[in-house]
Amino acid sequence: MENIKIIRLDETTSTNLYLRNYTGEEGSLMTIATAEHQTAGRGQGRNSWESEAGKNLLFSVKVRPQGLAVRRQFVMLEAGALAVSEALSQYTAELTVKWPNDVYWRDMKISGTLSECTISGGLVSDCILGTGINVNQRKFLSDAPNPVSLYKITGHDASRDDVLGKFITRFTEYLAEINSGRYDGIHNRYCASLYRRTGLHAYRDNDGEFKASIDGVEPDGRLVLRRTDGDVKKYLFKEVEYIIPTKALPKCRMSVSRV
Repeated sequence: MENIKIIRLDETTSTNLYLRNYTGEEGSLMTIATAEHQTAGRGQGRNSWESEAGKNLLFSVKVRPQGLAVRRQFVMLEAGALAVSEALSQYTAELTVKWPNDVYWRDMKISGTLSECTISGGLVSDCILGTGINVNQRKFLSDAPNPVSLYKITGHDASRDDVLGKFITRFTEYLAEINSGRYDGIHNRYCASLYRRTGLHAYRDNDGEFKASIDGVEPDGRLVLRRTDGDVKKYLFKEVEYIIPTKALPKCRMSVSRV
């Protein structure tokens, strides 16, 4: 059995769905499915992921973490986001992790990850991380407010296989930490890598717009924001929106990024 099994697909609805239904031999450490094109790629909730066929890196990785309690499953998403950010940092600077699952270059989105975990007996029995990384796409045609690709940052193409290899190297190291029960180091690194980790910034929740600073992220994944009046509130996914400044987004007056 291979340690890491990579399945390469020309087209599929979703690499996450492909791995969820996959019944063939798996890698002893992880199984990865990549696709040239996804017909139903998605992000968190109902969000879709725009990707020109053959230009970007679309993949899912399935792992079976050892002894990972349900209450700490967010560490899988932290590890995945960090592995993407650190892989891309070998090509460009100014990368951060935008809570909960995105990687940003400045104020623009270059990658997103969707986590799907299966639970059994209070533990995570398996976890699939589906990731899209904008690598060589020149133009974005959807109404997504702030996409960017590695090509648009650097001005030249990058090998998608090289990007994937760099991700695998970092994710393998993080998985070893998870399997050893060393979650806090990953969590602390995630918090230190956060987009908007310092200063006051604009957000919006069900009560309207406000300014706040990030107080941290709980181990269960909740974002902790401290408002200018000192009020502290914790948010689950999709309960708060980031209001992105216009200076980073040509042709857009204002961008609201729903998480």
